[in-house]
Order: sequence, then structure tokens, then C-alpha cells
Amino acid sequence: MKEDSLILSRREGACLTVTINRPDKANSLTIEMLVAMRDIFRAATDDDELAAIILTGAGERVFCAGADLNTLYNKHDGPDPWDEMAAALRGVPVLTVAAINGPCIGGGLTLALGCDTRICVPEARFSYPVLKNNVLPGQYDVDKLHALTGPGRSALILLGGDTVSAEDAVSWGLVDRLVPRGTLQDACHSLCAAAQAADRGHLKRLKSMLKGGSS
Repeated sequence: MKEDSLILSRREGACLTVTINRPDKANSLTIEMLVAMRDIFRAATDDDELAAIILTGAGERVFCAGADLNTLYNKHDGPDPWDEMAAALRGVPVLTVAAINGPCIGGGLTLALGCDTRICVPEARFSYPVLKNNVLPGQYDVDKLHALTGPGRSALILLGGDTVSAEDAVSWGLVDRLVPRGTLQDACHSLCAAAQAADRGHLKRLKSMLKGGSS
């Protein structure tokens, strides 16, 4: 692991922690960072020993502010790097946990929605400013947001441009657990303990069932 890398990965037993390491830029994501995460998630899919992934942001200010605005409107040849990264995350066949250590904005919400479960700190807040930025979200994000929060609340976020507090995010079902900042990592590792102790084949079959048997 290169400590100066913009995407860090640390393996502890059967748990892999992936950290967005650009705190001076609100952990915003460049194309190169998306590709790096895509490759990590794809490799995780083929890792028979892996049981869980924890996805978080470096620092204490922001989980992820989404796309680097300097690259937001760039055109790219070939498949969209956001789509590839998000599909790779959703394709991980073991437990994925978003450890949301601060504001989760735009593409940061793509990351959170792509995980199986979301744990956040009280300082977190959630927004998806696609209307303001004149971009469209992925259809999966819209469907997942709708399924978690309902039609009215998802419209508040997407069409009304609302910013949701950590407390409301939990009560709406957008986030599954709210914990004090100092306990976030411990809470995530505790959540991953059962998956790490389980038979890997059984774990993967159960996750497939949760996803409706589809990828």
C-alpha cells in the first residue's frame, strides 16, 4: 500500500478497508481514483478469502464530495468510469459497509447506496445535487433511494435539492445506524465479525438472496 495513494486499501484478515484519501479536496473523485476503486472491487469479487469491505473517507471533514468538479463534465471514450466503478462495487459478493465519517454528497451517495449497509456519524449529511449540476444520476441510485426512503423523500433529495441530516437519514431509512465519531470504525468492524466467521460460500449465497438472486 502506498501511503500517498489517493485510494488506500488495507487488509486485516478477511476484511478489506478501502479509504478515499484526498481530504484536502473533500475526498472528491477523479477518473483515476474511480478506476483504482473499480479495480479493487473487481479483485475483491475474485477473492475467495474475503468476507467484508469497509468503504470510508480520510480525515474527519468529509466522507466523499462526489466527482471532482474539474472533471464532472468531461467526455470519455469507452464505458463511463462512474458506471464501471459503481457496478463493480455492487458486484462484490460479500458484505460491504459504508463508514460515513462526514458529508456524503453526489457521487459519495453513489458509493453509500452501492454498499449493503450504511453507518454514519452525527456530523454527516446527505445530498445529491444532480439538478443543480445539470447531470443525471445512475438509475440504480434513483431506484435504491426510492426503495429506502419512499417516493416523497427521494423527490425531496433529487428534485427539491434537500440536504438531509444524519438523524433524518436514519429515520428515513437512508442510513442504518448512527454512532459517535470515535466509535465508527469499531462499529463497522463489529458488524463485519459475523461475515468473517461464516462459511464463504454460505455468505455469498445469502448475499445473492438479499439481492434477489441477481447481480
